[in-house]
Amino acid sequence: MPSRNLTTRSDELAARAVALRAELGYNCAQAVACALAPEIGADTEACYVLSEGFGGGMGGHTETCGAISGGVMALGQVSSGGTALSGTTKKRTYELTRELVERFGAKNGSTICCELKGAGCEHGPLRSCPGCIEDAVKITAEIIARQSAPENAA
Repeated sequence: MPSRNLTTRSDELAARAVALRAELGYNCAQAVACALAPEIGADTEACYVLSEGFGGGMGGHTETCGAISGGVMALGQVSSGGTALSGTTKKRTYELTRELVERFGAKNGSTICCELKGAGCEHGPLRSCPGCIEDAVKITAEIIARQSAPENAA
């Protein structure tokens, strides 16, 4: 069960995620997913392994920002009913994912890795990888905390 104080701890969680990338070489997806894993009851090692290919905007293709992908994995952990409820929780998970992507894009001007980094763009960098990690953790934590609020508990 997700911690209800995720929003108040989002700065701490974001700093943990940035440190995982800087100090241990995690990619952006791994940093976000692994920083949030203990908070959402996910196995950190599984998150690390499963998110490895999402770094660099999907395996280095510089498409969707890996930090967003790590956040999406965390949202799936808290929203999906798993195989026992196959197909019944997808709609809600997609809604939460759309919120993350839309909020991240509105804050940063893009959700695409190469555009965020300014690679091959006239506009230059929009946001650094550490900044993207911070934003993805904070937005994801806010969404999860809202889902864990008593009025949303089923």
